[in-house]
Amino acid sequence: MSTSELQHIFSAIDAVNAQDPNKTLIDNEEQANELLYGHYMSACLDQYWPQANELLQIAVRAQHIKRWHLKRTEFPAGKAGYLTWRKEQGKYHAQLTKELMLEHGYSEEQAEQTACILRKEKLKTNSDTQTLEDVACLVFLMHYFDAFAAKHTEEKIVRIVQLTWRKMSDKGHEIALSLTLPDHLAALVGKALA
Repeated sequence: MSTSELQHIFSAIDAVNAQDPNKTLIDNEEQANELLYGHYMSACLDQYWPQANELLQIAVRAQHIKRWHLKRTEFPAGKAGYLTWRKEQGKYHAQLTKELMLEHGYSEEQAEQTACILRKEKLKTNSDTQTLEDVACLVFLMHYFDAFAAKHTEEKIVRIVQLTWRKMSDKGHEIALSLTLPDHLAALVGKALA
């Protein structure tokens, strides 16, 4: 597909995510949370994986497409409920992205390949799936870690960082360690990795 096709699918994903009722204030302007997230994801991929193929670029942009549709509260409390919610989210993001890609001229094979990445299939053996996971972990550290850390105990934060670390590749680790985090967050990462 050409650059214009890629821009069309990005616009389609962004149009869905712009409908997010949850907003964040950036420079005194309200922005839809998942639209913002999609742009953070693409920017991270462009910066650290500039040679990423088109299907990976689409998967990265669509990682949280219409995430508000399946509410966490509709699933049981606790870890099992959380994991079920996450798995269902992945399936939903994959299906919605696949439908958009088919509408925009991508083949069934291309759309299904992208859906596989979004479902996080073959995490440690498919380099595209692994890169999506790395980008998601890095975006969390760069843009969401501070707010998350403010709401949780040090013990929980350290555990989350350790779990996140296990999902990342060596390249992901290298990039994460090169990030300039505020001192209090860098200290938490240091404790998690000690």
